[in-house]
Amino acid sequence: MIGRIHSFESFGAADGPGVRFIVFLHGCPLRCVYCHNPDTWANDKSAMELSPEEVLKRALRYRDYWGEKGGITVSGGEPLLQTEFVAELFELAHAKGVTTCLDTSGASFRRGDAAIERLIAATDTVLLDIKALDSKLHREVTGADNLQILDFARYLSEKSVPTWIRRVIVPGLTDGEDDLKKTGEFISSLKNVERVEVLPYHDFGIEKWRNLGLKYPLEGFPCADDALVQRARAIITA
Repeated sequence: MIGRIHSFESFGAADGPGVRFIVFLHGCPLRCVYCHNPDTWANDKSAMELSPEEVLKRALRYRDYWGEKGGITVSGGEPLLQTEFVAELFELAHAKGVTTCLDTSGASFRRGDAAIERLIAATDTVLLDIKALDSKLHREVTGADNLQILDFARYLSEKSVPTWIRRVIVPGLTDGEDDLKKTGEFISSLKNVERVEVLPYHDFGIEKWRNLGLKYPLEGFPCADDALVQRARAIITA
């Protein structure tokens, strides 16, 4: 079993509970207009090819820094494109007493997929991005529909998997009151959500787009300020 790895972050503090070792994978089916890792989209030749055992060995070097809540987070790209690899990594981590966190868009979810069921059984926490409730807006933001993403959220609720929901606020794009209300209503229908993170849009990834020869879709859009984020949070949590 080999995974296609983009990079690692040794001390992640914003991607799951506690301090975490983050594994970024190659490959993603979405093309989010504000993506800050467009260099992870393709399964290109620059990918590191490592086994779950090799990745866990790297992670365990930092175990002394994790504390009680910390552990391993797999992000992307999109982890559900390498489901069997991540499942095996998480099972090995659990055997060592290490907590596991899956950072995913859910866009590649399919009910009845044995590999996904195996992965979720070995996952302690899921970080799930809900970029928009309205399907038209979601296609504008990501280039794809959100049906599988919303179904994945329902599936996680059915399985009682602890989940953090994330929503990025882009001024003039994803800050509309109606869609924020619908997002809050949808979240309230789930039984497993432990945390809702409303995140400000930033343009930190713009140089990566330019270096890849890509036109940045949000050129000229302002970054979200704290007042806008707090307004969006109030609407969602109301």
